[in-house]
Amino acid sequence: MKHIFNEVHYELTRKIAEGGMGMVYEATQKGIGGFRKVVAIKLIREEYSAIEEFRNNFIGEARLVADLIHTNIVQTYHLGKIGEQYFMTMEFVTGWNLEEFLERHVETGQYIPADLAVFIVSRICRGLGYAHRKRDDKGRLLGIVHRDVNPKNIMIAREGDVKLTDFGIAKALDLMYNQEGEVIAGKDEYLSPEQARCEVTDHRADLFCCGIVMSELMLNRNIFEDLGDAPIEAYHEKTIDNILNLPIPNFTEIRSDVDPRLNQILHTALERPREKRYQSSEEMLTELESFIYGDGYGPTNEKLAAYVHDLFGDDGEKAAARWHRGETPFPEA
Repeated sequence: MKHIFNEVHYELTRKIAEGGMGMVYEATQKGIGGFRKVVAIKLIREEYSAIEEFRNNFIGEARLVADLIHTNIVQTYHLGKIGEQYFMTMEFVTGWNLEEFLERHVETGQYIPADLAVFIVSRICRGLGYAHRKRDDKGRLLGIVHRDVNPKNIMIAREGDVKLTDFGIAKALDLMYNQEGEVIAGKDEYLSPEQARCEVTDHRADLFCCGIVMSELMLNRNIFEDLGDAPIEAYHEKTIDNILNLPIPNFTEIRSDVDPRLNQILHTALERPREKRYQSSEEMLTELESFIYGDGYGPTNEKLAAYVHDLFGDDGEKAAARWHRGETPFPEA
C-alpha cells in the first residue's frame, strides 16, 4: 500500500561548518503537534549540484550511509533537494570533533590520557568494522572503505559517545564514484601508503589512518605533518614522502607514560605493507580493548563524558592531571 506524506520542514539554526563544496547547518526538523527534532543538514552548493560528478558523489554518499546504523557512526536520515541544491539530513551530535578535542589539549599544555586515547580509537574501530562488514540486500559484501578517517570526521558527544562521520569520499560496490589509480582520495597527512601511491585500497587503509589518529592523540601532533626545513610550497610532496618513508618513532621515548604494549599496537597499525598491518578492524579492536581492559575496569562512555566536561570547563588545563589521580568529576544532571 502506497501513502504520500507531507514534506518535512526544516528551520536552519546556525552554520556549523563550511567547505569548498558545501555547508553543514544545525537545524530544527518540525512536524505536526509541535514535534521538533534537532538535526544536521549537509547542503551541497548549487554550482556543484549542477556538476554530475559531484551530484552523483553526494547522492552516492547518502545511499551508502542510509543503512549504516551503528552507535559509532553518525546516522543519515534523509536525502532531499531544495531548488537545484541537494541536501542530507543527519544525526546532530552535541559535542566536539576530535580536532577541537586535540586543540584544547594543545592550548592547555597537557597530553590526552593514554587510556582515553585508546578508548576513542577503539570506538572508531567498532564503527569501521561494522561498515567494512556491511552487505547489500542481495548478501554481497559492499567493500566499504571510508578513506577519510581524520580528527575532523570523528565526533565526541557530551555523553561520551564517539562517532565517525563524513563518508563523502568512501568507496563501495556499485555506490560511489571512484578514481583510484588516477587521483589521491583523502587529506595528505591522513593517508595510508596505498592512498599516497594512488593504489586500489581495501579496508586495511582505514586501519593505518586509525594508527595516524591514535599517534596524534598520544603526541598532540601529526607525525607525518612535520616538514622539517622544507618550504611550505612543498607541503604535499613532503607529507606524502613522510607517509611512505618517515621512520615511525618509539612513542615510549617521546612520552614516558606510553606503555610498551601500546607502542607495539601503534607500530603494527602503522606498518606500511598492509599484509603486516592489522588485517581487520576486529583484530585491532581486540588489541586496543585488551590493552585498556586487560587489568580490570577501564574507560567507558560515561568516563569520557566526564573528562570532556572537565576539559572544556573553567579549569580545563588541569583535567588530565585530575584524570590520572582518578578525580575527574562527573557532570551534574
